[in-house]
Amino acid sequence: MSEIISTPVTYQVDKQTFEGALVYQANHSAALPGILIAPNWMGVSAGAVEQAKGIAAQGYVVLVADLYGQGKRPTNADEAGALMMEVKDTPAEVGRMQAALQALAAQKTAAVDGSKLAVAGFCFGGHCALELARSGADIKAAVSFHGTLDTLKTHAAGEIKASLLVLDGAEDPLVPREQLAGFVSEMNAASVDWQLVSYAGAVHSFTDPGANVEGVAKYHPEVTKRAFAKMYGLLGDVFN
Repeated sequence: MSEIISTPVTYQVDKQTFEGALVYQANHSAALPGILIAPNWMGVSAGAVEQAKGIAAQGYVVLVADLYGQGKRPTNADEAGALMMEVKDTPAEVGRMQAALQALAAQKTAAVDGSKLAVAGFCFGGHCALELARSGADIKAAVSFHGTLDTLKTHAAGEIKASLLVLDGAEDPLVPREQLAGFVSEMNAASVDWQLVSYAGAVHSFTDPGANVEGVAKYHPEVTKRAFAKMYGLLGDVFN
């Protein structure tokens, strides 16, 4: 397997500098599909980069999006929550995701096939991924891992071009169960290509090895394996 490299990528949003992490295989010259990662509320963390390395190893160029701004790196839940609430359900949420997607496609460090772009998000990032898709972004797929499914309906679901995949913990207390039915109704009404998989025994943050709050947010390795396999299956479909 090729060495996986992580390098900073800076870009501008409304005259503010953001710094994401570009993750890619060394010594690979052919253009590969690009995956934008919207991380959990901890932002561009070591854990998010490790997650991105696993995805890059499957044959993708990955950019971990910075949703807070250069140097804004939360160190605990209180800081993360405060930064997240400055962004979630505001125009900045989609705007910063759009800028990160453009940065992924435009960077010259690792060749990306601009016709094969997708987004995946985790927790808060899952919401960001779905909102980017709702905005009509030119992406092939959007995948949400244990993210909330609510929307302020700033964008109409009818604008969605991407295939959507929601990977949900069936016992997740942080994603209200009524949001699942609302999501299904919203997507069916707009004739979107969507899938929703709800995993028994899984709660919030089931892909996060550091999550260990019983009944609330806890790592579930078996569900993680199944969920990533589901994502890679969809990416294989939409990129072919």
